[in-house]
Amino acid sequence: MIKLSWALIAQHVDDWTGDDTAEGAAVLEARVGAVVDASGMKPETIQHWRTTFLAPVIESLRTEGTAALARGESWSKAAGPFLACASPAS
Repeated sequence: MIKLSWALIAQHVDDWTGDDTAEGAAVLEARVGAVVDASGMKPETIQHWRTTFLAPVIESLRTEGTAALARGESWSKAAGPFLACASPAS
């Protein structure tokens, strides 16, 4: 089991617990994407936010995060106002 937590500075905090890092990455992308989509930003700003902040964190979770969790270690990544971290759930 892993626990994945994330925060959008001054906007939103959430978490997810499950067995699979790939599923966690999909949940993270969907939930954060929904918050960003509902933010009231212009479409081009939303796309920029997704490309600049969300995508690098998701990619890091899928690569470095998966490897760290497989070793029983924690992982974290921040990009601008977005922070995500994962750790083995006890």
